[in-house]
Amino acid sequence: MATQKKRPNILLITSDQQRADCNGFENKNIKTPHIDRIAREGTRFSACITPNLVCQPSRSSILTGLLPLTHGVWDNGVDLNPAVGEQGFAGTLSKAGYQTGFIGKAHFSTKTTFAPTGTPECNKSQAKYGPAWFGPYMGFQHCELVALGHLHRTRPLEDPAVGHYERWLISRGGGEGIQLWAAETRPGTGAAQTWFSALPAAWHSSTWVADRAIHWINEAQRKDEPFCAWVSFPDPHHAFDCPEPWSLMYDPKDMVLPKHRVRDFERRPWWHKAQYEGKPQLSDPVMLKFRAEGSRVPDQTDAQLAEMTANYYGMISQVDHSVGRIMSALEAQGVLDNTLVIYTTDHGELLGNHGLYLKGPTPYEDLLRVTMVVRGPGVASRQLVVEPVSTLDLSATFYEAAGVSAPVEQQSRSLMKLLRGGAETRDAAYSEWHVHPSRCGVALKLRTVRMQQYKCTFELDSGAGELYDLRNDPAEMNNLFDDPGYAHVRRELHDLMRARPGKIVESLAEPIGMA
Repeated sequence: MATQKKRPNILLITSDQQRADCNGFENKNIKTPHIDRIAREGTRFSACITPNLVCQPSRSSILTGLLPLTHGVWDNGVDLNPAVGEQGFAGTLSKAGYQTGFIGKAHFSTKTTFAPTGTPECNKSQAKYGPAWFGPYMGFQHCELVALGHLHRTRPLEDPAVGHYERWLISRGGGEGIQLWAAETRPGTGAAQTWFSALPAAWHSSTWVADRAIHWINEAQRKDEPFCAWVSFPDPHHAFDCPEPWSLMYDPKDMVLPKHRVRDFERRPWWHKAQYEGKPQLSDPVMLKFRAEGSRVPDQTDAQLAEMTANYYGMISQVDHSVGRIMSALEAQGVLDNTLVIYTTDHGELLGNHGLYLKGPTPYEDLLRVTMVVRGPGVASRQLVVEPVSTLDLSATFYEAAGVSAPVEQQSRSLMKLLRGGAETRDAAYSEWHVHPSRCGVALKLRTVRMQQYKCTFELDSGAGELYDLRNDPAEMNNLFDDPGYAHVRRELHDLMRARPGKIVESLAEPIGMA
């Protein structure tokens, strides 16, 4: 094993809800020079998928190296068991001599709960976690959390139901931060969950996350131990409330809208339509209203979609700017070349494709496929990997890079061989989601298998599904699930689904908050 001083630092940077095609290296209409640099100086994965289509399960999978039905977080609203979380990569690397830190949006535990749960992320429990609390949490020795994450004007922002960032914002300008948080600079088209934030960029969560990450990294260099940090930006998740100058960066008139932006439920399995017709099963009227209004975006005009897209792009460029600041800090400390830097996200965004917005149980590539670029010691530069992989694979990658053993059996597979330019055949990557009816009034058991060419989603209770030939039908217009000519492909993918590695939790916990 390499000596401790030579072990690489590990820096995982994530955004929230960023489409894989919203980076400069895939989309000439968006400017992400710093993320592009990571891809140019390292390796880009073009077929990386998320283990789940919403935040909480996918983030828990990144941490633990386990699929959702193994770590037990099967939907939003279900907390990750701390005993499971502490056996993830943060806890393992902490025990191996790494300094571990988390800065930003965690979402391993539920924020909007039916009753206090006692976690630092619970909006009804945060009063017990005062300004002096900085961890530990889920294996991370040091934590600075963004609790609400998304500056949605319909959510109250008041002490003490806040995290580190929210407390900091409340203190800005003698209360001016709160006023600007809820204000906008100019009227828009009325696009859903979209406005032009009056909050100064210096007070925005993306800036704060970068500031605190740089501070923590600089402090970590004072010690001999290597560091492992997860820096988690809450954007470009809705609400799409981009601040200036980023809200001025993209003109809505220049936006290229999806070619297929009309809802086409007749082409799809039954649950695509049912998710819009089912009533969320929630007794709390506040939560019911929020779910009904916050998850179901009505049809948007082209002008509204263009404005939404321009704001979304602006938020991504703002995150990219913060990534550049962090990279510069690593260079200034002289540790960039000994740091494994990963940029990825938890899941994608529909952004009007097929007439849909935000996220939901519609596993189009817009949601399923995510950005993942990696640079660092031993990583091949200007390399494109087309094998199907998953953000699930990051924990095993970190273990191999650090020279430590996984504490529990992993469903994660190390990417190091691929990163070093080696050949490795990977048949498929997996995504799974048991959808609680509190989301859209429909209970679903979805399993997705993503190969390089084909993708199939099975709904286990009804036997329905959807199958797409991604090579010949990248827009996913033709569902081949019941096509006799593709029966052999469906069988192959079904066999892969049944061969899913690892155990499935027999008794899944019920949500403690809004799924």
